[in-house]
Amino acid sequence: MSQSIDLAPVNALDHATFLGTFESVFEHFPQAARGAWEQRPFASALALHDAMMDVIRGLDAKGQCDFLNLHPLLSGSNIRAGTMTADSDAEQKSAGLDAMTAQQEAALDRLNTAYLARHGFPFIICVRHYTREGIFAALERRIGRGTQQEMDEALAQIAAITRGRLDERLKAMGRSAVGERDRAPARSA
Repeated sequence: MSQSIDLAPVNALDHATFLGTFESVFEHFPQAARGAWEQRPFASALALHDAMMDVIRGLDAKGQCDFLNLHPLLSGSNIRAGTMTADSDAEQKSAGLDAMTAQQEAALDRLNTAYLARHGFPFIICVRHYTREGIFAALERRIGRGTQQEMDEALAQIAAITRGRLDERLKAMGRSAVGERDRAPARSA
């Protein structure tokens, strides 16, 4: 996560703009941004992310399971159907999940079904850190692990996913602020 990002503009955002900017960092869970708002000002991007993750960590086991169930299955058919958030869609495409053979899709569906049946929530992995083959290997390996271990792993993977998403939004804010300064008319002395 980039630590060179100036958080002063983030800390200066009004409530509505802050939420509009950060509510979608966590999949269908705007509560993370709402809870983080209360922790301002943030000393760093990491502090902002930690404040958002603290909302998730503060949930009881059922709340965390419910949160995990807000996440989509890894699936080529979900990509084609356009049913995922823009972030999830782009992330899954980056791992080549939109270019699987019929056999690969069937295998992924079978593995997803087994994982969900065993653990009660979908398999979650930061796909940007893996190849398609690596995702399949991790899914096969993680099916047999204990559910608490998998819940902890899923939350760690979500932390990696959301650090990337947050970093992208912060960088975009920085580019936007720089672009606005560059376009501002020069004052004559």
